[in-house]
Amino acid sequence: MLRLETIICTFSVLSVAAGGDFKARNCSEVRESCIRKGFSFAHVPHQDIPGEHLRVCPQGNTCCTQEMEDKFGQQSKQDFENLLNETSHGLRSTFVSGHKGFDEFFLELLENTERSLNEMFMRTYGKPYMQNSEVFENLFAELKRYYTGGNVNLEEMLNDFWSRLLERMFTLLNSQYVITEDYLECISKYTDQLKPFGDVPRKLKAQVTRAFIAARTFVQGLSVGREVAQRVYKVSSTPACIRALTKLLYCPFCQGMPAVMSCKNYCLNVMKGCLANQADLDPEWNQYIDAMLLVAERLEGPFNIESVMEPIDVKISEAIMNMQDNSAQVSYRVFQGCGQPKPAGITRSTRGVSDVFNARFKPYSPEERPTTAAGTSLDRLVVDIKQKLKMSKKFWSSLPEAMCVEDRVTAGNASDGECWNGHTKGRYFPEVQKDGLINQVNNPEVSVDITRPDTIIRQQIMALRVMTNKLKNAYNGNDIYFQDSSDEGSGSGSGSGCTEVCPTDVDSATTEIPVVRADRSGPLEGSAQLCAASVALPTMLALSVLALHRQWR
Repeated sequence: MLRLETIICTFSVLSVAAGGDFKARNCSEVRESCIRKGFSFAHVPHQDIPGEHLRVCPQGNTCCTQEMEDKFGQQSKQDFENLLNETSHGLRSTFVSGHKGFDEFFLELLENTERSLNEMFMRTYGKPYMQNSEVFENLFAELKRYYTGGNVNLEEMLNDFWSRLLERMFTLLNSQYVITEDYLECISKYTDQLKPFGDVPRKLKAQVTRAFIAARTFVQGLSVGREVAQRVYKVSSTPACIRALTKLLYCPFCQGMPAVMSCKNYCLNVMKGCLANQADLDPEWNQYIDAMLLVAERLEGPFNIESVMEPIDVKISEAIMNMQDNSAQVSYRVFQGCGQPKPAGITRSTRGVSDVFNARFKPYSPEERPTTAAGTSLDRLVVDIKQKLKMSKKFWSSLPEAMCVEDRVTAGNASDGECWNGHTKGRYFPEVQKDGLINQVNNPEVSVDITRPDTIIRQQIMALRVMTNKLKNAYNGNDIYFQDSSDEGSGSGSGSGCTEVCPTDVDSATTEIPVVRADRSGPLEGSAQLCAASVALPTMLALSVLALHRQWR
């Protein structure tokens, strides 16, 4: 009797144990989780089966077939790419929207400035301007071509503009003579010596070159950042990485624990191995961001293209006024060097003041700023992009941390014994590896070949290095493609040395309008010819433009 009771008791204990074992290996929860995630498997075991067929997950008893593990591998790759896409979306958006905003702003600024100058000169000068407007059209066309990446030497282009303007002005001031192309070519040789426009060309050249170099380089920098971010996040995962991701994300399913998430340190080691090449971008990326921030500061201060372009019409008028003031000396010295030109033979009449000023000149006002870029000013654009650039530092080395999202990938603050460690539910013991390819030599989760860096990543590192060099040169006012040894203090030469907002020089212009009489006595003798009727009109135009600008301000 006692022996029978012992047998019954033993059987009961074994039955309970067997029942508990069976419950732990029930695969119904796995089946339900797979359906919720959208998997469509030909067969999901009702209870665990031998796992000798598994190549990634632990090979003990399992709830996974070979088909399930293969599809889990494919899904792991997709999950990783989606998560990387989401994590880097903000960074990519910063550079895509930033590039678009600045590019639209600068292009619209150029268009507005050209339109303002054209309208001003049309109302003020009328026909004389219309007959010579291509000089100014070419100036803005070349500025736009430089900004959009054209092979334009700003210094040479601006020098050519002033030479062409001198030729046209000299012809107008000496309309009683026949000025041939050969004679104009002779005049151009004396431009530097004559300085007919005073100090305006030198100062304007320094301001324009610095501002355009900074603007173009900054937009190019945003473009490079955009391309790097877009290309890097699309870098393909290695087979070893995909295996590690499968083990991290889906092997808990095979163990009958679909709701258990990975341990944080375990996830970090997997991500550091999968993103080892991306982390190597960080040193060059951080230097690039620092250089972008330096140029951004220049755009706010001394190299502000908005403050340079806004008064350019007034500055050109000031230069024309200087030409009028020095017309006698300029013409005298030209006649000495190039000879006396032949008389035209017919004295041209001079129109009165009422015939010239049939409309008031209204200069470009601060309210008429570019509106395409969210109706903002350059300062507001710069403040916004600076904040976002600062936040993007160390982005690539911080990716593993960002990818191990709590409650989506990892167990977060769960106790060590409640997370998936790659083998079972329990504590993860290996230490977290450092960032970068070289530091993955002993990564316990991902087999990384540290002797074969990713080609695309290395190309982006080089692109960042080149761009950083250009940005550092732009910060100093230099265009590395057009180094100039002149001591004019221009942007593409040795730099201006201007550390504060550079003066516009408008305040130094005279506000008094000298009396200029229209000549009615016919040709004059000797040097008196230089003050003939042909001088009166352009002189009066330039001086009146500047005075009216003062009045309207």
